[in-house]
Amino acid sequence: MSFDNAYEAVTADNDSRWAFGTGFTDPLSGVDKKVPEGVHVGELTAYCLMLGDDALILSHRVQQWCTNAPELEDEVALANIALDLLGQARLLLSRPGDRSEDSYAFFREEREFRNVRLVELPRGDFAELIARLLVFSTWRLAVANRLTGSRDQVLAAVACKAVKELAYHRDYAAQWTVRLGDGTGHSRQRMAAGLSAVWPYVSELFSPHEIELSLADAGVAVDPRSVRGEFDDVLATVLSEATLQVPDVAPVPGVAGRAGRGGVHSEAMGYLLAELQSVARAHPEATW
Repeated sequence: MSFDNAYEAVTADNDSRWAFGTGFTDPLSGVDKKVPEGVHVGELTAYCLMLGDDALILSHRVQQWCTNAPELEDEVALANIALDLLGQARLLLSRPGDRSEDSYAFFREEREFRNVRLVELPRGDFAELIARLLVFSTWRLAVANRLTGSRDQVLAAVACKAVKELAYHRDYAAQWTVRLGDGTGHSRQRMAAGLSAVWPYVSELFSPHEIELSLADAGVAVDPRSVRGEFDDVLATVLSEATLQVPDVAPVPGVAGRAGRGGVHSEAMGYLLAELQSVARAHPEATW
């Protein structure tokens, strides 16, 4: 059974809905979901998990700011950003078709997640959140813009929807970066510290996994190195307005050449997943 909106899904007389899923109408209805000719299904699945996990994990981190933001307007803004990212994650995690999106989110082990480490870092303060959102949304928007031309129609459709959302996320983060950086001495110090906390993980965004390169050659994915120039230009503009500089910090290396895309994560990831997955794992067959 499917529904047009959340209210109908909640109020309908149906005793068999799974507690952690939804009954919403498929937002990709009408989109050709066939795997493009010449594309390996396993590689496409892995790429969707990379992008989906990025969105899922950052959505969880942003959700942790609900009831903790400095102003009511920011409570609403951050909730909307978290929901946007969750929506992107749902579409991407449902693309493989071999497992449900809920199974991917709630019943995978840490080493099976393919998100970049930037999104999983501990919550930090508000300035660190803004720095992370600025970096992530600038990078993700550049990637999404290019994915609108993907040979995979699902990825192209998801990217078209995400571009508008990510443009807002980037604008929100950029405004707060300028507000804090060009504000009081204290706010400037906090914003600079937030940037320094996330900057060691920036280089990972532009270190391509072999699957990304393979699918980029096939016209399906994006080589992350191709968006570095755009990323640097945007960050330079925002930081100039904020009277801040790019932090002079060394990147955090992976392990044996592997990082988030290879299933190697920071210590914070285990704690995050314990919180994210606890209810679903405690009641795996629950209905409501």
